[in-house]
Amino acid sequence: MTMFQPIGVASDRVLATLVAGLEIEFGHGAGEALAQRFLEAEESDFLWDARRSERWLGTYESADEEDFELDRVAIMGRLDGRWFVAVSIVDGDGNAHGLMGRRHFRSERAAREAFAVTH
Repeated sequence: MTMFQPIGVASDRVLATLVAGLEIEFGHGAGEALAQRFLEAEESDFLWDARRSERWLGTYESADEEDFELDRVAIMGRLDGRWFVAVSIVDGDGNAHGLMGRRHFRSERAAREAFAVTH
């Protein structure tokens, strides 16, 4: 039986689960390096899915002329045991398109304080 959980529910185990799956597929020792590269490549999606709080900051003014509107959204959450605050670029359907910045924190309290003043 297969069991699915949203990343937000299992965010503290994401890296360990990803490494385990990659090691099954590519062999012992390859999982850690591949997992880090995968997380780096898909960072905005992982952070968006692991968010616990979000706050709309305004419209994203792109240098490129996009055919659709994007928004800047402050997010706070926990991924792989680390608290983060980031500013995501998100479309109207709730899909992450990139990051404007991300910071890590040692505690939820520190992350909440940073989240409150993110603009």
